[in-house]
Amino acid sequence: MDTIPLTATARTAETSATSLRHANQVPCVVYGNKTENMSIACVYNEIYKAYAQAGESAIIELDVAGAKVPVLFHQIQTDPVSDRLIHVDFYAVDMKKEVEANVQVVFEGEAPAVKDLGGVLLTTQDHVTVRCLPTNLPHELTVSVEKIVDFETAVHVSDITVPDGVEILDDPDVTLATAQEPRAAVEEEPTAGETTEGEEGEKKEEGGEEKPAAGGDDA
Repeated sequence: MDTIPLTATARTAETSATSLRHANQVPCVVYGNKTENMSIACVYNEIYKAYAQAGESAIIELDVAGAKVPVLFHQIQTDPVSDRLIHVDFYAVDMKKEVEANVQVVFEGEAPAVKDLGGVLLTTQDHVTVRCLPTNLPHELTVSVEKIVDFETAVHVSDITVPDGVEILDDPDVTLATAQEPRAAVEEEPTAGETTEGEEGEKKEEGGEEKPAAGGDDA
């Protein structure tokens, strides 16, 4: 199992989170697995790169002043406007004990309902929760959508093939993907000046026959 290295520095309570962010660093905490809570900071570009590689399902080898701690990204806070990382919680793991983590689901292949029937693939869930030893933790799980041959068929959690030693905790009947029928073509409306046969009949009925002018024969 490959781990992703990340260097961090210890931070004191006197160091504000705002000052760290202004210095292009991200305030973080480490806890779990009987590890004493640690307040740390990571250089923004380095932690962003590590998270892009690891997500929540790869072990990070966190180096704090030479002491290396295996951790998982546990909770991520981002700025609602810029979407930048502003705070990270790391969970320290025991490499000999099972952990639970969210793993991304990658959809493979092409659904016949999309390819042949013109449908649209809908993915209703793109991750599952697994339990396994950290050494067996998959970075992602794949599932084929080629069984979606019509608009009634769906891909479920039970269709995922998992590696040995990995257990999916989600309900096997949870739907991951399905296909939606294409929208029916909108019927063309008559253009200006055109009338339907029914409309013409209504106009004749409203107008009626022309009446003769008032008055009798000439005297």
